[in-house]
Amino acid sequence: MATSHEEEYVLLDLDSISGQLHIPPNAPYVLSGLDTLNPILIIDDKIKLIGEYEETIGTCLVFSEHDASPVVHEETGSSEVNLFSGKCIINPNEVTRKQVKPVCQLQKVLRFKLLQDDQTNNVVDVPTIEHSTMKND
Repeated sequence: MATSHEEEYVLLDLDSISGQLHIPPNAPYVLSGLDTLNPILIIDDKIKLIGEYEETIGTCLVFSEHDASPVVHEETGSSEVNLFSGKCIINPNEVTRKQVKPVCQLQKVLRFKLLQDDQTNNVVDVPTIEHSTMKND
């Protein structure tokens, strides 16, 4: 019997601690207990956070952002009228454009706050779910 595995996306919200702490770019992190009420996030083996799930109101859409290719203008017309006829020109003063693409939709947000010393007694040891690096975009 085959079991189907459904993916679920969750937004990790670090807004409540972003002004209090400096999280280095690409810092390693360990996220554990995603299947519990209060997952734990440890960043750079120093910063310990506890999370709490919240349902979103409506659906949140997640997008990725990439630099778009510059707009190329091709000049047309006779060479007597236009010295650049048949040439492609890129405007150096044009603002860099961004292109966004939808990645997923989600219905849950996982809000993190600093883990206080008195909260560590309530934390159950759970296996590590994911280990990666933080990326600041």
